[in-house]
Amino acid sequence: MTYQWDFHVVGQYLDLFLWGLVYTIVYTIGSIVIGIVLGAAVCGARLSSFVALRGIARVYQELFRCTPLLVQLLWVYYALPLLIGATIDNRVAALLTLACYVGAFYSEIFRSGIVSIDKGQREAAAALGMSRSQSLRRIILPQAIKRMLPSFINQSVIQFKNTSLISVISVADLAYMASVVNGQTYRPLESYTVMAVFYIAMLLPLTQMADYIEKRLRVSD
Repeated sequence: MTYQWDFHVVGQYLDLFLWGLVYTIVYTIGSIVIGIVLGAAVCGARLSSFVALRGIARVYQELFRCTPLLVQLLWVYYALPLLIGATIDNRVAALLTLACYVGAFYSEIFRSGIVSIDKGQREAAAALGMSRSQSLRRIILPQAIKRMLPSFINQSVIQFKNTSLISVISVADLAYMASVVNGQTYRPLESYTVMAVFYIAMLLPLTQMADYIEKRLRVSD
């Protein structure tokens, strides 16, 4: 039997999809901002001369990069409250987990960009009397940022898609709203197709921008 598509029924719930999209954008931007701060701090720890700091930073990186985000969300929301003896709001759990997850990847992107700069440039800066922080700010970072940018943008695009997982802890993002609409209309194909269209509409320009920036950086090199 041929399936009869009917987007009119689902279209009546367009406001729910739009609210879900707003929440998705908010969680994406919020987690990226916090993730940048975390990533920079962990990157600094990884490059530190203190062995203990490097070890802690490495454990954090491997913990969040080597376990699925879905597992992390479930653990933070369901298991962590049992350890600390307090409930965690699902929105707080979602933002915290997303930020820690992307922060682990950002930290490695930042670290890789910095260490990719030729060591001779650091030595030349030291020979000119620059301190380590001065050489990092004036010489290393301007070059490293260009190398980090494509990977940073790609990881941020992935982060937008990752927010769809927070629906498993009942956070009202786009994926959660699609499931709500499906429950109201019993039109799964239409509900999840509309969700997919929203994701494509948001992510396609971002992926194109990432490709454009990467090509420009290659030319400038």
